[in-house]
Amino acid sequence: MRTVLMVAEKPSLAQSIAKILSKGSCTSRKGLNGACSVHEYSGSFQGQTVRFKMTSVCGHVMSLDFTGKYNNWDKVDPAELFSKAPTEKKEANPKLNMVKFLQVEARGSDYVVLWLDCDKEGENICFEVLDAIHPVMNKGSVRDQSVFRAKFSSITDTDIWNAMNRLGEPNRNEALSVDARQELDLRIGCAFTRFQTKYFQGKYGNLDSSLISFGPCQTPTLGFCVERHDKIQSFKPETYWVLQAKVFKGKDTPLTLDWNRVRVFDREVGQMFVNLAKTSKEAQVESVSKKEKAKQRPQALNTVEMLRVASSALGMGPQHAMQIAERLYTQGYISYPRTETTHYPENFDLKATLKQQINNPVWAEEVKALLSTGINRPRKGSDAGDHPPITPMRSASEGELGSDGWRLYEYITRHFIATVSQDCKYLQTTIDFKIGMEAFSCSGKTLISAGYTTVMPWQGIPLEEALPACERGDTFTVDEIKLVERQTSPPDYLTEADLITLMEKHGIGTDASIPVHINNICQRNYVTVENGRRLKPTNLGIVLVHGYYKIDAELVLPTIRSAVEKQLNLIAQGKANYQQVLQHGLEIFKRKFHYFVDSITSMDELMEVSFSPIAATGKPLSRCGKCHRFMKYIQAKPSRLHCSHCDETHSLPQNGAIKLYKELRCPLDDFELVLWTSGARGKSYPLCPYCFSHPPFRDMKKGTPFGSYSSGFFCSFPELHCLQCNKVRYIRISIF
Repeated sequence: MRTVLMVAEKPSLAQSIAKILSKGSCTSRKGLNGACSVHEYSGSFQGQTVRFKMTSVCGHVMSLDFTGKYNNWDKVDPAELFSKAPTEKKEANPKLNMVKFLQVEARGSDYVVLWLDCDKEGENICFEVLDAIHPVMNKGSVRDQSVFRAKFSSITDTDIWNAMNRLGEPNRNEALSVDARQELDLRIGCAFTRFQTKYFQGKYGNLDSSLISFGPCQTPTLGFCVERHDKIQSFKPETYWVLQAKVFKGKDTPLTLDWNRVRVFDREVGQMFVNLAKTSKEAQVESVSKKEKAKQRPQALNTVEMLRVASSALGMGPQHAMQIAERLYTQGYISYPRTETTHYPENFDLKATLKQQINNPVWAEEVKALLSTGINRPRKGSDAGDHPPITPMRSASEGELGSDGWRLYEYITRHFIATVSQDCKYLQTTIDFKIGMEAFSCSGKTLISAGYTTVMPWQGIPLEEALPACERGDTFTVDEIKLVERQTSPPDYLTEADLITLMEKHGIGTDASIPVHINNICQRNYVTVENGRRLKPTNLGIVLVHGYYKIDAELVLPTIRSAVEKQLNLIAQGKANYQQVLQHGLEIFKRKFHYFVDSITSMDELMEVSFSPIAATGKPLSRCGKCHRFMKYIQAKPSRLHCSHCDETHSLPQNGAIKLYKELRCPLDDFELVLWTSGARGKSYPLCPYCFSHPPFRDMKKGTPFGSYSSGFFCSFPELHCLQCNKVRYIRISIF
């Protein structure tokens, strides 16, 4: 009997697919790595009875990195990373032993069916899996196809069986576009990051960031935030004046009218208009217009819109929202959450999707009403050719999904119901008045039909006090006319939703990577998330962006990255050569890097104004082994010790507290030892600051602390070489 290996992207996905295809009759066991299970059953494939083995990976199997010495910041010039430094694919998570696990399960298999996520990253993982398992699979006939690709958008019986019956092949071009993006981001990001991190952390003590990173997408993302900050800072409020009039008729509530001139910026001119208006004690109705208007139902939901709403309405950061959406997808509650499409396919069964919600008590009434009156044809959106829009795939409750899961699912479901509902219709009434020679107006809205706003009430027409019935020629009594002084106000800081919109507009990142870039600028301490999920740049973020503008504006403007993204898309479509696009992109940034290095003093001038020199930062803690003067402990990230006399900085373990250790000294270099503690009840160990940064022996890695044995603390150096005996002796160097 032949064997078919099937591989999904996540363990939970593999379990769900196996359950559907085996009709619940599969047997399951843990794989050798303990993270992935294997589900086995018998069935039919290509007209023959076979044994199926369904398992999974855990995201990317491999990751791209530099080889050996090129990962050492101290030994490699960052400029070499653009061309000289060789790269290699390494296991993304060595602890999972994913390559070995896949080879064990694939050994002796005749076919492989790839159930990876149906996007470019998924295609890339397909080839990572194939590279791992090809050597151990059975070699079939030359004519036989042994590799198959399943295309699906949701974890439902119908979609999974349709995918199984219409197997295709993995897309090499889409996988290559991901390879190109990975290599560009690695080489460009590492070169700039290493240079500016070493340069600035060696000079300033209060940057409060462990890494001064640069990213081809991350930096333009930060640029949008700083651009808005600059507009706020440079904004100069202007005083303007508005005429405010109140009129009434009989015992009706007074109406506040809007001045048709809107505003004036000269007080004397404003006062003149007030005087002209005050010549009349009556307001005459010039016209009454009534117009039926419609508020359009939303288009089908794509990833960017979901992330915008999650941030602005649900208070969820983009990355958190994406993680929840992926969980809802793998559990079968929603369709695939990464899509740019806002148009339902012609064969999409809207009615069947809607019927699944008919018994959900939260919106059952709205769903039943829609099914009885007939669903409305959805608005035409854009078809990006990837996945259908995000829709609910089955009914759920808050108890099943948890708080955040339910809130996101509820929005997705309400949005879907709204797309097949009627538009919201209302009557807009506008009354035009004349007081003296000045024109005024007021308007009001009256709801005719709520339409889709019954399920999306936050978009509904607010209840307003009805305007009084009147017609042309009627007169109202003027209650008051006055000149009101106001000031123009600056724009507010960007919200995450605003930033997502700008990134989409300028082609920065993809629907999958946008949340990652926004999270990165927060993690690097370039921006902070304020009330209303507004992004306020820190001093460091502001100085970096201003520095890039001063040296080379294209490093921070979205134009170059947008052009690169277009080239990567051409690779995915088979219209551009992978190597040519890669080399062209690297050559552009290599030249920019050299110019950046030569001009770094321009950015340094800005840094000097905002940050303190490293010598003027921190508090004295322990003595230097070279000059025996006190070194200063700098607590701001990354924490370190600095000797101002020797002008040397020594790294320390991060994310803990440092204090002097019994005034003991290292026997090798005479530096005073310090004690690192991770918390009140956490681990702790003493270390020599110099040995921690400068390993004195060949088997000792940088960042190796002291060890702890029953005999006391000692330097954990593995060996010393005796010149007299010409032999290596393994020793312990006792501290006391």
